[in-house]
Amino acid sequence: MPEMRVLVYQFARDEAELAAVRAAYHQVSRRLAAVPGMLGNELLQHGHDPFSLVVVSRWESRAAFDAWESGAEHREDTAPLRPYRDDRTGRPFAIYQVDAAY
Repeated sequence: MPEMRVLVYQFARDEAELAAVRAAYHQVSRRLAAVPGMLGNELLQHGHDPFSLVVVSRWESRAAFDAWESGAEHREDTAPLRPYRDDRTGRPFAIYQVDAAY
């Protein structure tokens, strides 16, 4: 099964919220470190808009991600980041399957 990437878009309105997003990211990442099938994650900052960020998580398979997402821990684990989700586009997340890699 191919690896998956899950992107969750985050947005901060000012420097204080930007610091809060970063703190929440670290808190959530510590919680998710032991989730079966999760290979790691990154917090990426937009190159032209420092208040736009994205959390990219790597999963060994769609099945591993779906198992975690359907579990009770999912909402609790990600709660610290939820207030900063970027809903400006109407879709605050995306799920991608790795099609090719070098």
